[in-house]
Amino acid sequence: MRTPPRVLVIAGSDSGAGAGIQADLKTISALGAYATTAITAITAQNTLRVTAVFELPPEMVAAQIDAVLADIGTDAVKTGMLANAEIIRVVADKVREYNLQNVVVDPVMVAKSGDPLLRPDAVAALRDLLFPLATVVTPNIPEAEALLGEKVVGLEGMRRAAERIRALGPRYVVVKGGHGEGRAIDVLYDGQEFRELHGPRINTTSTHGTGCTFASAIAAGLAAGYPVPEAVARAKEYLTEALRHAFPLGHGKGPVNHFYRLWAETGRAL
Repeated sequence: MRTPPRVLVIAGSDSGAGAGIQADLKTISALGAYATTAITAITAQNTLRVTAVFELPPEMVAAQIDAVLADIGTDAVKTGMLANAEIIRVVADKVREYNLQNVVVDPVMVAKSGDPLLRPDAVAALRDLLFPLATVVTPNIPEAEALLGEKVVGLEGMRRAAERIRALGPRYVVVKGGHGEGRAIDVLYDGQEFRELHGPRINTTSTHGTGCTFASAIAAGLAAGYPVPEAVARAKEYLTEALRHAFPLGHGKGPVNHFYRLWAETGRAL
């Protein structure tokens, strides 16, 4: 049997399994790739809130990355919750040490509940150390505003934000329009050309983990050999359908349905 594409995910754990490492594992598996993990933090979390966070020592994050790459290797990397500047520095060092390619950086700062997942003093480390090593950076509008220190309004604001974030070093930037109004439009920028990715805005409260899912789907596409624009477009299609087939779970923001294709094929669609 042929070895599947491999994706190393470096992110935090979500006990509610709607976001974080758990969402990453489900997404990558659903798309036919093999996910390995380096956990940065453990969160006590559900659909309503984050109640506790335990950040792992940077040395343990490094040890997980070394263990995976020394044996299994990887075709792409996806980073999510990195928690603090020390972990960001370790991750950047490992990306350089192993000359890792197809690096997708989801600049996770705040949970869907509004609880912080990145220390304020780590934002500069994310911009300065990791963005220059990234193939794709995937901020939503609030994250773009936090990164740039300015409001992002409408498509023109998203384009300006993409330009400014692209100047920090990544090859591509996707500014996600999920927090906007009307159709869900994302802006992809490669330093020369803007592409708008249009999709319907799905009326659901099950939106927990959408950023993790989108970034992991991009990484799975890159690991499989798709060029960045196609990987991003396919990831948006996957996320749109995962939202469309989402189900109510918990009393807050429920998860998307990562396995909607499999459940439909096996007669277990909800």
